[in-house]
Amino acid sequence: MSFLGVETSLTGRSWIGPGVEQARAGEHLAQETGLPPAVCQVLARRGVPAHEATGFLTPQLKELLPDPRRMKDMETAAARFLQAVERRERIAIFADYDVDGGSSAALLLVYLRQMGQQATLYIPDRIDEGYGPNDEAMAALARDHDLIVCVDCGTLSHGPIAAAKGADVVVLDHHLGGETLPDCVAVVNPNRQDEDGDLGYFCAAGVVFLMLVEVRRQAREKGLGAGPDLMAMLDLVALATVADVAPLIGANRALVRQGLKVMGRRQRAGLVALADVSRMDSAPSTYHLGFLLGPRVNAGGRIGKADLGARLLSTDNPHEAAALAERLDQLNTERRDIENAVRAAALEQAEERGFDAPLVWAAGEGWHPGVVGIVASRLKEATGRPAVVIGLDGDEGKGSGRSVSGIDLGASIQKVAMEGLLLKGGGHKMAAGLTVARDQLEPAMARLAELLDKQGAGDLGPADLKLDGMLMPGAATVELIEQIEQAGPFGAGAPAPRYGFPDLAVRFAKRVGESHLKVSFTDGMGGNIDAIAFGAFDTPLGPRLLEHGGARFHVAGRLEVNTWGGRQSAQLRLEDAAEA
Repeated sequence: MSFLGVETSLTGRSWIGPGVEQARAGEHLAQETGLPPAVCQVLARRGVPAHEATGFLTPQLKELLPDPRRMKDMETAAARFLQAVERRERIAIFADYDVDGGSSAALLLVYLRQMGQQATLYIPDRIDEGYGPNDEAMAALARDHDLIVCVDCGTLSHGPIAAAKGADVVVLDHHLGGETLPDCVAVVNPNRQDEDGDLGYFCAAGVVFLMLVEVRRQAREKGLGAGPDLMAMLDLVALATVADVAPLIGANRALVRQGLKVMGRRQRAGLVALADVSRMDSAPSTYHLGFLLGPRVNAGGRIGKADLGARLLSTDNPHEAAALAERLDQLNTERRDIENAVRAAALEQAEERGFDAPLVWAAGEGWHPGVVGIVASRLKEATGRPAVVIGLDGDEGKGSGRSVSGIDLGASIQKVAMEGLLLKGGGHKMAAGLTVARDQLEPAMARLAELLDKQGAGDLGPADLKLDGMLMPGAATVELIEQIEQAGPFGAGAPAPRYGFPDLAVRFAKRVGESHLKVSFTDGMGGNIDAIAFGAFDTPLGPRLLEHGGARFHVAGRLEVNTWGGRQSAQLRLEDAAEA
C-alpha cells in the first residue's frame, strides 16, 4: 500500500514507505545498540546487523581500504612511477577536464612537489580536442618526457598511446574497458574487463590514491622512507568521489568521511579559496562537495580553460589560489546562464519527440559541449528516462548522456560506436559521452534507443519515491539531523533518509532563480518547516505549490541544516508533494 495514500504525486510518483520487516529491524537495532531510532532506521535500510553497527558508524580506512595489489598492473604502475621519481625523470600528467581528472592530477602534482620534483600538466580542451588522449598531444608530450601518466582517461586510447613514441605510458582510470587494452606499461582500472568488478566503485582519484599507497609500500621496502603524508591528501579524494557521483559504499565511505575532516582543517590553499568564494559557512559536507565546490572546479573544463581546476587544487600559493577560485566562480555563473538557455531548448525539443520513449534526446546547433552533460541530467530527472543531449558544430556533434538506475548507458553507447554509427563513445553505466557525424545523428539515436529498450528503458514509469518514515515539522530539529549524519556520509549509492510530512499548508512560496522554489509549510499546530525545491519548475511541483490556492499537501524530502547569519535551523530539501 502507498505511503500516506499517495498513489500519484505532483511528479507522477507513488510513495512507498518502509516495509514491516525494515521497521522491526530498526526497532531491534535500537534495543540492541542503544543508538537513536533515526540512526537505526538508516542502518536497518542498509541491512547493517547490530554487531556491525559501531563499525559502520565509524568507518576506518585501515579496515576498509583494499590492498592496492588487488588491481591488475598496480605493482607495475607503482614501480614505474617510483623509478621516475628516484631517477628524477621528466614526468607528464595527462588528465581529464572534470573534477575527478583535476583531483587525480592534483594528487600526483602535490606528491611530486613534496618529493622535490615538478611535472608537466596537460589537460585537453573540451571543444578543440575532446575527451581523453589524442595522437598529436601524446606525440608532443612523448618528445619531451620519459613517463606520461594518464589519469581518469586512457583505457580506450589505443591509437594516441601508440603515438607516444619514446615515452612510457601508465594509465590510472576507472572508465569501462574494452575487449583489448592499449599497449603501455600498465593500465590500472577496476573496470577493466578482466577485473572482477568488486572495486569498480572507485573513481579515478581513488585509483590514484591506491597507487600512491603502493608507491609508499615499495619505497619503504627499498629503504627510501615513507614519503609524503597521504592521509593529508584525502580532501582531494573525497571531492572527486562525491563530485564524480561514485557510490559511497565500501572504502569510499571511509575515504569521504576522513577527507571531509581533512578539508575542515583548511590547509589546502585551493580548497580554502574555493570554499570562501562559494560562501561556505559551515563544516564541509557531501552537499558542499557536490553542489558548491564541484561545479566551480568543473566550470574551467566546461566553458573556460581546461586546466584551471587542477591548477587550483594543486597550488600551495594562497594568492594564486584566490585568483583561480575567483575566475572559476565567474565561469560557473556564466555556465549557469548557458545551461539555462540550452536546458529550455532541449526540454522543448525532447517533449516534441515524447518523454515516453526508451531514450529522451535533443540536439541543437552550437549548444555548448560544456553544458550538455548537465542538461542531460536535467532531462533524465524530469522524465525518469535515459537522456542524451548533443551540441552540433559543423559536420559533427558532441554529446553527453545520463542514465537511470538499472539501465547501462555506457555499454550501449560503446556498442553503437563499435557498430560504426558513432565516431566514438563510452563511459559508465550512469554517464557516457559520444561524438557523432551529423548525417548519422538520427540513425545513431534510433539504434541507441533500441538497445536501451532491450534493457527495459521503454517500460519505465516515474520511479517510486521511497520514504523512510513520517515526521511532523516540530520533530525536524538540528539535533535529529546531527543524529542521522552519524550514519553518513550520504550520496550516490547511500541516499540520506527521506521523510514524509503529512497534511501541511503553504505559509509562503516564492520562485528563486530560473527554476527553484523556496517554500514554508505549517501543520497549523505551531509546527513549521522551511523548504527548498531545486528544479521545481522543470516539473509540475513548482507551479502547483506556488499557486496553491489554500490547498493542503503531503510533502516529502530530505532534511539538512541551514546556516544563515550564524544561526542553524532544520530545512527540508523538498523532492515531491501530493494534495492531502
